[in-house]
Amino acid sequence: MSYLFRSERLGFRNWLDADIPKMAAISSDEDVMEFFPWLATFEQTRDFVLKMQEMFDERDYCYFAVDLLEENKFNGFIGLAYQVYEAPFTPCVDIDWRLAKEFWGKGYATEGASRCLSYAFEDLGIEEIKSTAPRMNLPSLNVMKKIGMSMELEFTHSRLPQESPLADFLCYGISRDIIKPS
Repeated sequence: MSYLFRSERLGFRNWLDADIPKMAAISSDEDVMEFFPWLATFEQTRDFVLKMQEMFDERDYCYFAVDLLEENKFNGFIGLAYQVYEAPFTPCVDIDWRLAKEFWGKGYATEGASRCLSYAFEDLGIEEIKSTAPRMNLPSLNVMKKIGMSMELEFTHSRLPQESPLADFLCYGISRDIIKPS
């Protein structure tokens, strides 16, 4: 497999059509999607992958398909996306992750997100990265803290029902000037 870049245990690449069923299984898992208002359908996942392929072609980044190098096994996505939904900090580049349950608790999200920050700042010259999650999504908020991000603001997510507890979001951020080159 040809990777755009690697971390110690992960390979980052653009999406293949063969990834769609694997990502659909991840995005329809109730545990993985605990902090989302709905499970993704196969069609929604296909559309997501197509959007990521287009974003990569336009910007040289996306939520990258990620493989565990040791096993050459797809484990979800970690990466960057250009966001324009209505929020006080958009438009922006954000960092996000979604991994299959079997890869949880092993530090892959933190390792991969750290490597994506390096790619964003050192290779792409992006100045600032944001990350958001519902206030109740403590695992994602902990990854944000581990990769050096700081909480910047609280907001109600414009794409979610306002009465939902999932709409209560936190935005974390990090800028290029605080990351030391690797």
